[in-house]
Amino acid sequence: MNQKELKELIEFLIEKDIAEFELERGDVKVRIKRAGAGQPQTEARFFAVPPAVTTVPEIVPAVAATPSAPPAAPAPAVPAPEEGLRSVKSPIVGTFYEAPSPGAPPFVKVGDTVEVGQVVCIVEAMKLLNEIESDVGGEIVKKLAVNGQPIEYGQELFVIRPKK
Repeated sequence: MNQKELKELIEFLIEKDIAEFELERGDVKVRIKRAGAGQPQTEARFFAVPPAVTTVPEIVPAVAATPSAPPAAPAPAVPAPEEGLRSVKSPIVGTFYEAPSPGAPPFVKVGDTVEVGQVVCIVEAMKLLNEIESDVGGEIVKKLAVNGQPIEYGQELFVIRPKK
């Protein structure tokens, strides 16, 4: 089921005022549950269940809110980036971890100096721990991700001031 089919299905369910719907097609399971009168948002959950996997990865696509939803708040203003700063971005979707294990000190802190190839964090994806390395040497200026929180592909994790 592609994104276009999913969108058409959601629009049909809204048009017919169907509150909850579930569909299984092969290894794909889609469950859509619309919010009630007090909740203004439509939620869609898309599950892909590969064979011999005991956990179910969950992908929740962004879905337009129902017409009764209040307008979204404007995004906060992003300060202009300082000249010459570089960022370390996540190469995958997953969960950000700043340390190798709970209770251990973080790989890096703001103010630390890092070298090219030095591990700066871990991103867990599908039970695999992926070490993320710095592609530039310099000083960690800012940490942008929160420990234990989900992150997206391409999301900035750290800002580094390169060595001169």
